[in-house]
Amino acid sequence: MTASRPDPAAVRTVTCAGTGVIGGGWVAYFLARGYDVVAWDPAPGAEERLRHLVDVAWPALTGLGLRGGASRDRLRYEPDLAKAVAETEFVQESAPEDLELKRRLLAEIDEATPLHVVISSSTSGYPMTDMQVKCAHPERTVVGHPFNPPYLIPLVEVVGGEQTDPAAVAWASEFFTVAGKSVITLEREVPGFIANRLQEALWREALHMIAAGEATVEQIDLSITDGPGLRWPVQGPMLTFHLAGGQGGMAHMLDHFGPSLKAPWTRLEAAELTTELRDDVVAGCEREAAGRSIDDLVAERDSGVIAVLRALGRA
Repeated sequence: MTASRPDPAAVRTVTCAGTGVIGGGWVAYFLARGYDVVAWDPAPGAEERLRHLVDVAWPALTGLGLRGGASRDRLRYEPDLAKAVAETEFVQESAPEDLELKRRLLAEIDEATPLHVVISSSTSGYPMTDMQVKCAHPERTVVGHPFNPPYLIPLVEVVGGEQTDPAAVAWASEFFTVAGKSVITLEREVPGFIANRLQEALWREALHMIAAGEATVEQIDLSITDGPGLRWPVQGPMLTFHLAGGQGGMAHMLDHFGPSLKAPWTRLEAAELTTELRDDVVAGCEREAAGRSIDDLVAERDSGVIAVLRALGRA
């Protein structure tokens, strides 16, 4: 007899399959929320890298506020996938963005995981419809797409595939909400999801300006951190433009500035990633980092995000 799916609020043990930047961030987040976490990753040295990532993230998580029972000691690294999922109540897969790899891994997780357990993928681009094709039980597979770092950024976009049971999507959305995430439940699959689509548009324009010699890496970052980026934590781009219309709101904004939407400044075709552009972007980031290590930059970013969250009353 198949066990019934637990109440999302009753989940105590989660498995994180894949422990890179995203998967490791999920591990840190779940530990900070008081869960027992079983981690699996077949890459050599993965456990050492994971524990380093958790240690680097822990000061920020502690500053933000740990849930009762939160402890790094509740992390267990399990090299055998079947054992890693044998007694779990939720699985978050975060393997590299390789479609065939995702298909094989999800099928292996599906085969080894108790049938009542929801399996979620952190994919940033693939629809679940394309990933669940080799699963014997695709009805319990969903996308739970986070934003980096998952231990700090609240957003998770949840959506199923063509073979996913809507009840599994609803369960996953409730679980992430109970776990403290801000959840967008998509009614249908959207190529690239919502947040990535918006972020990628900005990324494409930035690369074009660098390639054309119109702006440096440093200028692009400053244009956001000291410009529209200050507004976005308070009100998103739509309400921001609503206010740009003055007392007439969005209606005036669209009527007055609408024709400029087709102005020639936009270059939404992807820039050609030449060796020169690649090297210019890398060099610009190194200049901007000014000797700060990746760990230094992570700590700086995390403390800043926490300050914003606190200032807005979201932490």
